[in-house]
Amino acid sequence: MTEPSTAIPAAPPISVRRVLLASFAGTTIEWYDFFIFGTAASLVLGQLFFSAAGEVGGTLAALATFGVGFVARPVGAVVCGHYGDRLGRKKMLVATLLIMGVSTFLVGVLPTTDQIGVLAPVLLVVLRLAQGFAVGGEWGGAVLMAVEHSPEGRRGLYGSAPQMGVPAGLLMATGVFALVSTLPDEQFLSWGWRVPFLLSALLVIVGLVVRLKVAESPDFESIMKSGSQAKLPLLDAIKEHPKGILIAAGARVGETVQFYVGAVFIITYASLTTDLSRSTVLTGILIAAALELVTIPVFARLSDVFGRRPIYLFGTAGAFVFAYPFFLLVDSEQPVLVWLAAVLALAVFHSAMYAPQAAFFSELFPARVRYSGAAFGYQVTGAIVGGFTPLAAAALLAAYDNAAWPVATYIMVFAAITLVSVFVARETYRVRTSAQDATT
Repeated sequence: MTEPSTAIPAAPPISVRRVLLASFAGTTIEWYDFFIFGTAASLVLGQLFFSAAGEVGGTLAALATFGVGFVARPVGAVVCGHYGDRLGRKKMLVATLLIMGVSTFLVGVLPTTDQIGVLAPVLLVVLRLAQGFAVGGEWGGAVLMAVEHSPEGRRGLYGSAPQMGVPAGLLMATGVFALVSTLPDEQFLSWGWRVPFLLSALLVIVGLVVRLKVAESPDFESIMKSGSQAKLPLLDAIKEHPKGILIAAGARVGETVQFYVGAVFIITYASLTTDLSRSTVLTGILIAAALELVTIPVFARLSDVFGRRPIYLFGTAGAFVFAYPFFLLVDSEQPVLVWLAAVLALAVFHSAMYAPQAAFFSELFPARVRYSGAAFGYQVTGAIVGGFTPLAAAALLAAYDNAAWPVATYIMVFAAITLVSVFVARETYRVRTSAQDATT
């Protein structure tokens, strides 16, 4: 079946730069909002919203609430993917940013359990679900705006702009929490932890101003002009491209486990098993996130030259091999070695997997179902393993008397799944998207 083809003139450089800036800035804000919840869950939410469960139980309950957000991410991917393929990428990016901003601000003003009882954790879960929905719909739109505006041969590099929003958001979230965590415990528990959430309101305003000025994706405009939108994009993607969805989901598991152990669970692990201070661990994450802002575009550009699969396989193999040494470095309680562990886990091995991901997943689907297919394949993994990785890792730690080897094994199992998924995938970096869009 051949679809009508409509030629779209290349976007002028200033337009493309604006799109990349909007993708990066908006995604940074979305992930800042998402990560401050994860950091708060590790540091404070257990005491304020789940105190009845005790110290360990409260931490597990808070991490479970962090994981709840991932349950809503596939729902966001399905809903926003449907309308993104039907109505346009830009509209969904504005909607998801608004939902995320309002939800995060409300967490910052939410009364604790001591103030309103059991309603407090219930409302916390509801707001976390709204965050998950927003970030689930955000990724696909931001990635496609960048990839679909890019010239042939540079989709990896251009697609890395929204990917860089993850370490940028992590850097901002960790940095703000590092500052407020220097407050005395009483002030930190009473109001200091709320500051990162309240700051979100200012960031969202900036993100909306940037996003409202960008042009719609040229690939989507071509589909609109030809009248070839899919009526049910996700169902078409599942029916016509099931292998693409399975490959995207499988390729995600090792990457997402690597990230949430290195960026979130490391805080819990260090606080329960070592004498390291909060600031030491947070500094390591800050350094790693800052370096990942550099390594993501580097690995993305390498994927344009050598292919998506070799770069992705390098990162996955590295994560597999480094699983045990990661915890040995943290257990040393030497700040420099702890920072090295964070840098290798995030800025090297995670970055090598995450950098080519935007272009790789986009290239698995034609434009008429690309938002739905890529977003669903990406987010379904987050629901299954991503958000619950800190919880699963903490549970393993508690079950095996604070031994690290079960968590290291957990990392290796999911890295092995990703190795197989990427190995069996076809190489896509030389595929012309225009040719791909012509055939379903």
